[in-house]
Amino acid sequence: MSLVNQTNMMNHEMADTSAYCIVLTTTANQQQAETLARQIVEARLGACVQIQSVKSFYRWQGALCAEPECQLAIKTRTDRFEALAQFISAQHPYDTPEIVQIPITAGSSDYLSWLDAGTHDPGL
Repeated sequence: MSLVNQTNMMNHEMADTSAYCIVLTTTANQQQAETLARQIVEARLGACVQIQSVKSFYRWQGALCAEPECQLAIKTRTDRFEALAQFISAQHPYDTPEIVQIPITAGSSDYLSWLDAGTHDPGL
């Protein structure tokens, strides 16, 4: 096997992923989503936040609702979840914001190293 192939295989090795998760939340519009995303990344609570337009169907205060929303997928470390959840609750305009943690079950070592760097609290 050539050195290039060995290097490429090493760069795509999968790492232990139990320390990583994706956190989902939604906002009412793009402006709220972008503001929250920037705040999360600036606070190093998430390394990356992706925003998608979605339509949500739900029951709220007895009424069936169907509303356009923006869903944020926040890539972070599991040990940052509680701080992130508190941050979202404090910054979010909804009375009951969605805050859902989904474990990452596989990921490339390079990406997860980058995620570590992006969520490292320089004050620690």
